[in-house]
Amino acid sequence: MSHSSTHRCQEARIAQPPSGSLWVFGYGSLIWRPDFPFIEAHEARLYGYHRSLCVWSHVHRGTPDQPGLVFGLDQGGCCRGRVYRVDEASQWQVLSYLAERELTTAVYQPRYLWVHTDQGRQHALCFVVDKAHHQYAGALTPDKAALAVARAVGKSGRSLDYLAATLSELEARGLPSRHLQSILQQAQTLSCTDFAHTDCGELVQVPDVMKESL
Repeated sequence: MSHSSTHRCQEARIAQPPSGSLWVFGYGSLIWRPDFPFIEAHEARLYGYHRSLCVWSHVHRGTPDQPGLVFGLDQGGCCRGRVYRVDEASQWQVLSYLAERELTTAVYQPRYLWVHTDQGRQHALCFVVDKAHHQYAGALTPDKAALAVARAVGKSGRSLDYLAATLSELEARGLPSRHLQSILQQAQTLSCTDFAHTDCGELVQVPDVMKESL
């Protein structure tokens, strides 16, 4: 493990995995774009949390003036996703990569939680939303969520494309969501609207403090 990798992981609050192998649970973009090496992957269920479009993004999928929305693990229910096993020789490089990708701010809390697969359960790294953080959007109405998704573009692309790609992958794996699909369809309609002639600014209030961090 290099000193730089160790430093980044410590700074980003990612601890060493409790077992020999690193397992990573994906529930959003990590399902369709993990972008790290792994040696096996399985469908998995995480109990006690659910997938929620509840995190403001104003770097990757939005800007400070027009933040987008991305997924977080919020308390309650069950989340079905995908878990990846990382080779022990690569785990610190992968942790360093995930720190840069997922932990640019403290809105996500890295935790090792039990996830369940058909092969048994594994202690996996999960990124849980901090409900006290100012980037936590909470339970937005479908109209407000759709508007934010429709308008936001960040350095990694449109919030709309992020949502569409995630829902497409979930549906392909037999995990459709009528609620999220409805938000996507509404956002797709709004994205074709000329917002210069639409007074939509009142729908989504963005705290000023959000504009001071990533």
